[in-house]
Formats: sequence, C-alpha cells, structure tokens
Amino acid sequence: MLRRNLLLSILLAVAWNHSAAVLKPHVITFGKWIAVKWPDATGKKLLDLKVRPLVVDTRIREYTTGSPHEVTDRLFVVRRAFRVNDALPAENATRWQWQRGGWLLVDRVSGRVSQLNLPEFDPFYSTASWYRDYVAYCGVSEDGKKLYAMVAQVGRRKPVLKKDVGEPEGSDDPDSECPPPAWERSPARVTFQPDDTQKLVFSIKGRVVDVVNDTEDAEE
Repeated sequence: MLRRNLLLSILLAVAWNHSAAVLKPHVITFGKWIAVKWPDATGKKLLDLKVRPLVVDTRIREYTTGSPHEVTDRLFVVRRAFRVNDALPAENATRWQWQRGGWLLVDRVSGRVSQLNLPEFDPFYSTASWYRDYVAYCGVSEDGKKLYAMVAQVGRRKPVLKKDVGEPEGSDDPDSECPPPAWERSPARVTFQPDDTQKLVFSIKGRVVDVVNDTEDAEE
C-alpha cells in the first residue's frame, strides 16, 4: 500500500511539473533604442539608424529596427537588424557594420523567433506595408534587373502576388525603389505606385488576387 501511494505521489508530481512547464509564460520585451550607422548602396556614405534588442525571457534574441506589426493576439512581426564583420582578409581586427535584414515572426506563447521568407524582398530597397497577415512591397530580382509588385502571406511559401512592373530605378538611398504600397479594407485591396506613370490596384480575396481594371474605382 505504501509503495502504491509513493508511486501515485511521484506520478502526480511529474504531471504537476509538466503542467507548470507548459503553462510558464514567456516574457517578450524590447530594450532601449540605440543610435547606430549603416552604409548606403555605395558603402561610402553612412546613414543614421535606430535599433533595439528583442528580449525573450531576459535573453537578447535579435536586434530590430522600426515598429512591430501585430498580426494576431499571439503573433507579431518586426524588422531585423544585425551586425556583419566587414573586415578584409588582410585586416586583423574585426570591423562590425550594421545592416537591415528581413522580417522576424515572433510567437508570444512559445517564445519562438523565426525569420520570414519574403520572396524577392530586398533589405535595402524594399519597403514593407502590412495588413493583417499580408505584406505588400516592391521586390527586386536577384540579378537586380526586374522590379516586382509583391504580396506575401504569413505561413505561405509562394507569394500571393508577383507582377513584373519594369526595371529598378532606385538611387543610392534606402527605400528609394518605390513608396510603401497603400492598403484598403472592405474590400481588401492594395495599391502600388512604383513611379509617376504607374498605379496598380489589386484586390485580395482569400488567396486569390484580382486586378482592379476600373480606372475610376482605382482613383477613389
């Protein structure tokens, strides 16, 4: 009888410890802003950038820049920033240089921080515009010869929209390829205007994208 009670107590203790571990909340915060420098497209001019650490359970997981976007009450996204060693092989000392990266997906419940795969997203030129779990931006091909109107969705590998809109014409300044796309709701649609001669409007219906051909409707 004593052995049975002892075994039952051990099982209850294990179950309680397991439940406590599962229910333990993660504390996710941002640290203080830090003013840093990062290079323009030529690498010869240094630009101002503000970054701050993303802290999960008192540990710095990543550095970020800009404001986060709340996707759900559990998930949010934020732009990544990081340092890379710019030292040449002949240089003995490290030469840390700040860069902007892609976007991070943060899960408040699990504490997981993962990088989002945004097709054709250029960390220097692309400017992301978020609505719900959709993100719209102007993407640049790997060879730098094509500019795309892009819409991606969190959780999907393939983009919802990828349309060729010409050749990149950005300057040496960041975010100079095209303005942030503008979102509307009811119906959900997004407008791209990569230059003064183009205005492209797309309606988002679930995982289907329709081109809005009505000129008057697009101008409203």
